[in-house]
Amino acid sequence: MPANATDIACVNTIKGLSMDAVQKANSGHPGMPMGCADMAYVLWTRFLKHDPSDPLWADRDRFILSAGHGSMLIYSLLHLTGYDLSLEELRNFRQWNSKTPGHPEVGHTAGVETTTGPLGQGFANGVGMALAERYLREQFGEELCNHNIYAIVSDGDIMEGIASEAASLAGHLKLGKLVYLYDDNSITIDGSTDLSFTEDRGARFEAMGWHVQRIDGHDHDALTEAIRAGRNNTEKPSLICCRTHIGHGSPNKQGSESSHGAPLGVDEIVLTKKALGMDPDQHFHISEEVRTQFVKSTVNHHVSRLEWEHRLRESDKGEDFACWHDAVDVDAIDWPEFEAGSSLATRKASHKALNAVAASVPQLLGGSADLAGSNGSLVNGESFITGDDFSGRNLTFGVREHAMASMCNGIALHGGLIPYCATFLVFHDYMRPAVRLTSLMQQHVVYVYTHDSVFLGEDGPTHQPIEHHMALRLIPGLVDIRPADAAETVEAWKIALTHRTGPVTLSLTRQGLPIYDRSVCGAASGLAKGAYVLADVDSPDVVLIATGSEVALAMETQAALRGEGIAARVVSMPSWKLFEDQGAEYQESVLLTGVPRVSIEAGRTFGWERWTAGGKSIGIDRFGASAPGAVVADKLGLNVDAVCSAVRSLLA
Repeated sequence: MPANATDIACVNTIKGLSMDAVQKANSGHPGMPMGCADMAYVLWTRFLKHDPSDPLWADRDRFILSAGHGSMLIYSLLHLTGYDLSLEELRNFRQWNSKTPGHPEVGHTAGVETTTGPLGQGFANGVGMALAERYLREQFGEELCNHNIYAIVSDGDIMEGIASEAASLAGHLKLGKLVYLYDDNSITIDGSTDLSFTEDRGARFEAMGWHVQRIDGHDHDALTEAIRAGRNNTEKPSLICCRTHIGHGSPNKQGSESSHGAPLGVDEIVLTKKALGMDPDQHFHISEEVRTQFVKSTVNHHVSRLEWEHRLRESDKGEDFACWHDAVDVDAIDWPEFEAGSSLATRKASHKALNAVAASVPQLLGGSADLAGSNGSLVNGESFITGDDFSGRNLTFGVREHAMASMCNGIALHGGLIPYCATFLVFHDYMRPAVRLTSLMQQHVVYVYTHDSVFLGEDGPTHQPIEHHMALRLIPGLVDIRPADAAETVEAWKIALTHRTGPVTLSLTRQGLPIYDRSVCGAASGLAKGAYVLADVDSPDVVLIATGSEVALAMETQAALRGEGIAARVVSMPSWKLFEDQGAEYQESVLLTGVPRVSIEAGRTFGWERWTAGGKSIGIDRFGASAPGAVVADKLGLNVDAVCSAVRSLLA
């Protein structure tokens, strides 16, 4: 149907709210919401299946504003369709403690599905959501899971490499429930996209297996037909290239980068409102006609939700569907046991633990960035997921670390699944922006990082992580775990399954590590507190604090010091974050206030002064080298002699 007077009034209201809010805040991006108002209006009123009275309805369509800088677009839509977002919150755009921050934040504003801002992240999140929808549809059928993932993406999103990584995998997996509206306005902050972006974007996506259409993004008929065609193409994800004008309707700033990241200005807003047939003296104005139109668009979807809830109650799979959204009972898992005194790499112990989890936790889903065998990330006896078969449980992300992490965010945000992904620790650098957002969004994602130190050996400094443990610890809210042996690795997986308010990283060894006799040593369950006494002595002269593989070095050093008449307590500290969360009394009971301390870790020593309290730190403050792992560690001072020397120096 063509745009009628009511449609035009609704679109203009979105533009007016966006202009007014940005101007009042004297900060923001008015051009994108104005340019995308037509496509957003058509999508939200004619297609998007959602119910403002239950924003978390499991079978709702998902909408992502990947171009999160245009946040007033989604805030306007949420307010107009009846979500818990008042007009006063729109007036408080970008102000302290408002529900309308500069970029949309999931969990902060009802109806926002993901935190967008860094371009490309929302694009990849949507691919993860579509993957989750397809997987759950395979498990529970269309009666319980059958919805679409829509997004508005920008030139900037598509320029980012993460988008190409995610788009390639989406095409390969035939994620046909994915419909992206591309705001093709030919403008970025610096000016015309011709400055740096002249390829045929549609052809690129076609080559990656997408269904591509090219339309006028301000034509409601064309938008309706294109969205319907994209939604009905079940074998391919869909990209609708919508030719639009940034700042649409502004007499002097339409089509210009000047409308991108700054208020239009009072005078230009007056001219724009006059040009659109609006009253320039009215601010944040919404007519009853417009309110009625938007609310009316959600009525049928409210009925759809009630019908879905009835199907859920009546379905023989309804109880299982609900359980997939519940917390995991780790005590119900048949965890592997390990022989004390033997040796096993923690990556291999993790593989055994992962398979124990998979046997009891059907909602666990993940894979690796083309390193499944090395990472120990395969679920045994299960096939790989393909575009034609989603019955398996192993995802192969390919060499796409950044998109892998962001897609796992999307899977977690979708709900019903616990995603994990794996690669070498050194490649956390490729994933860091997405991992940071996992923590910011407080999403339940498990990151399995293997080959976690110079002990990986001959691959050399390009693959030997040095600064990465500290880099992980710098991310607020992230739970970093570096287990010392197989028993600690099992405990680490328990934390990874039960810590649901943020990411957990498992940093695991390539090389074998001794498995400690827990009848003599401290219980591995001490890992839950971040640090615990592994091997104690009477009246310690020094406390040796170590993580991961270096706990073995601390144990060897304890024995050597005993021969010198020096009593050393060995503390395993697998997680700084978990230890930080303990009270001062427990921390002091482990680290012994007043007793000298030495930390041991195969990585940067910077930061360890927090726990050594004026003591010594043994580590590696340079890049590694290509040689057998044990040789590299010895040459770089990770040996008993070096630790003993540090202890003697400290005690002297």
